Amino acid sequence: MNIVCQNRKAFHDYQIEESVEAGMALLGTEVKSLRAGQANLKDSYVLLKDDEAFLFNCHISPYSHGNITNHEPLRTRKLLLHRKEIERLRGKVAQKGYTLIPLKIYFKGSMAKVEVGLAKGKRQYEKRETIKKKEAVREIARAMKNR
Repeated sequence: MNIVCQNRKAFHDYQIEESVEAGMALLGTEVKSLRAGQANLKDSYVLLKDDEAFLFNCHISPYSHGNITNHEPLRTRKLLLHRKEIERLRGKVAQKGYTLIPLKIYFKGSMAKVEVGLAKGKRQYEKRETIKKKEAVREIARAMKNR
């Protein structure tokens, strides 16, 4: 599995309940840009419309060796999911506070995939608690190492 980019901020801002792997409908120059590692998931999100899933605000840079038919960097991209998965996610997103966000883009074989997470937003005090727990675990690991 060749990871192109990750949304690290998502794990800080959201509590990820579950994740789903989805394919992406891409143009040729987008695939070449992804292979070069030129993608950004910051501020991107997934919406479900009419039994289809779409990825918004995912920035894939234009291919450097492309011509005038190069792709638009912030275009809306269709995600390829089974209808049952979309319906199951639609039911969970309908609950208050849940949203779908992309966690990472990677290549599985020759196919570009995106991992979509069902997330619930964290409040400020929850973020602080998470940071405190991580620091405590690091300090314990350091103490055990130095022992």
